[in-house]
Amino acid sequence: MEQGTIVIVEDDPHIADLVDLYLRKEEFRVLQATDATRGLEIIERESPRLAILDIGLPGSMNGLDLCKLLRSRSQLPIIMLTARDDEVDRVLGLELGADDYLSKPFSPRELVARVKAILRRLDAKDSDTPKDIVLGNLKINSRARETTLDNEKIQLTAKEFDLLLYLAEHKGMVLSRQQLLDGVWGVGWYGDERTVDVHIRQIRKKLGDDMPLTTIWGVGYRFG
Repeated sequence: MEQGTIVIVEDDPHIADLVDLYLRKEEFRVLQATDATRGLEIIERESPRLAILDIGLPGSMNGLDLCKLLRSRSQLPIIMLTARDDEVDRVLGLELGADDYLSKPFSPRELVARVKAILRRLDAKDSDTPKDIVLGNLKINSRARETTLDNEKIQLTAKEFDLLLYLAEHKGMVLSRQQLLDGVWGVGWYGDERTVDVHIRQIRKKLGDDMPLTTIWGVGYRFG
């Protein structure tokens, strides 16, 4: 059974074709683009379940530009492909709204595993019983995956929403960065704990200083 459409925006045909092959083995429909402009056209036309973007795309718009543009329009899950050890690009990609990243060279099996993990968590959230979490003027609707502050909708990325929801569901508990990684990114996720800090910083920027989120130095975070 087809698992849905994935769009790969990657100018290296060897990488794109290899990822394409592994995704198709898992019954995904895969579409490719070699530049951001073409990638945007395909994404807007096809409404894929997830996009994989290389940062170093040719032309006037690179992968970071495309990520920022997509995030301003939707919550489409995004995985960024970055150059080895390029921490600045990785952090910037997360700040712009990417849900995950992989550094080149990478294992195509690991990329597919991350794609499936992101989609599995989204599907699980969608199947949950409708539930609203209300904290003061902040409302989180887990079914519609919407966050409102003072009755105004706040545009969060898929991963930012998952993180905020997880914190709200554990109101009053001090959660370490590793606990948040396990709960939101999944047990066994390979990545830096600073990923949590980047997403927390973005959530705070969008919700303002009144958000009831406290940093417990040396430990983690507490919501409420």
